[in-house]
Amino acid sequence: MLATRNAKTRIENRVSSIEYQVSRMPRYHYTAISADGKKAKGEITAESSYAARKQLRVRGIHPTTVTEVGAASESKTALFSIFTKASKNQMIDFTRQMATLLNSGIKLTESLSVLTLQTSDVRFKNVLADIRDRVVTGESFTDTLKDYSDYFDVVYVSMVRVGEVTGSLGANFSAIASFMEKRQKVESKVMTAMIYPMVLILFCIAAIVILTTKVIPKIGEQIIRAGQELPWISRQLMNVGNVLTSWRLVVVIAVALAIIWGLRYFLKTSRGAYLRDKTILSLPLFGPLIKQRVVSRFASTLSTLLGSGLGMAESLRVVSEVTGNSLMKKAIRQARERILAGADISTPLRDSGVISPAIAHMVAVGEKSGELEKMLKNISENLEASTDVVIERLSAALEPLIIIIMAVIIGVIAYATILPILRISAGNF
Repeated sequence: MLATRNAKTRIENRVSSIEYQVSRMPRYHYTAISADGKKAKGEITAESSYAARKQLRVRGIHPTTVTEVGAASESKTALFSIFTKASKNQMIDFTRQMATLLNSGIKLTESLSVLTLQTSDVRFKNVLADIRDRVVTGESFTDTLKDYSDYFDVVYVSMVRVGEVTGSLGANFSAIASFMEKRQKVESKVMTAMIYPMVLILFCIAAIVILTTKVIPKIGEQIIRAGQELPWISRQLMNVGNVLTSWRLVVVIAVALAIIWGLRYFLKTSRGAYLRDKTILSLPLFGPLIKQRVVSRFASTLSTLLGSGLGMAESLRVVSEVTGNSLMKKAIRQARERILAGADISTPLRDSGVISPAIAHMVAVGEKSGELEKMLKNISENLEASTDVVIERLSAALEPLIIIIMAVIIGVIAYATILPILRISAGNF
């Protein structure tokens, strides 16, 4: 009897100890994709983020993000949850440093440990720590990167996979860093060219709002009190000011948001995306520029993937996911099907309407000569140089055009403001 009581006590103590240990374990908030493809959110208790991910996989759930609840970074993450993607500069620095460490002969896990300690961004530090822990336990480096698509896109993961399989991970990280730097350089040129026009447009909008809501209404009220009639143009601008300062502005904003939401929903469909991309490419001024960027990105990405050792069919699959244009995506998928059937890739690219016959012919020549990677690189460099010239010309043409439009709009508003004053001064009632 006494032995039974002692055994029961030991079991209860053991259970209490386990419960205490569980209660001391950190809790993790996760977002995941369930077996039926739906998004799922919740919390789970585990020893580490890796253990939390393992528990979720056992349940048949694929985790996308796992963050510790109550950690110092949690409140920051919640506050700035809208900024979930890593900055491009941060990812370029990480990739370049990984290449340097690996090419110096340092092991992958040690390189990850060094960069984990060096990273100042708390969220990215947790990501690297989880990746390192999972690699230490024997999990594939590529598989760990897949779970953090906010940081590592499909091109990144594909090139790392090749490097991991072939043992050239350091060289592939160098290629990835160079590719990211090149892409960011092109995007920065476009953004820089748009800064001045955007500043002018914002200034024009601010001037219109101030004049229509502050200046014209006050002048109009004084003239109406004096028993005079406002000119037609002044009345219309007063009506605009009344809309901007009344509850009707809420209706206008609500209607605009509804239209935007409807357009976004439609553009997410395959037909909507196709019509959008086709319309964009047919624009008179910006269409050729966007087309050059699409083709340049295709050539640069495919050249980089082929150079990293990825096969043609797999490279085309990856490029089709990141091309960003429905017409180009369709052409790339058709080219991949032709490659798998043993045919060439230049014909569907030529028929896409995005790639010009001259570039398609260059692809065909590179394919036949066995120097497709080099040919694609040359195409990308030539298109980038041409794009720079087009951007400079557009920027030079847009700036005076925007200034003229601003001058006309503000001139009309100024005329509507001064006209009633002049009429009163001249006695022309």
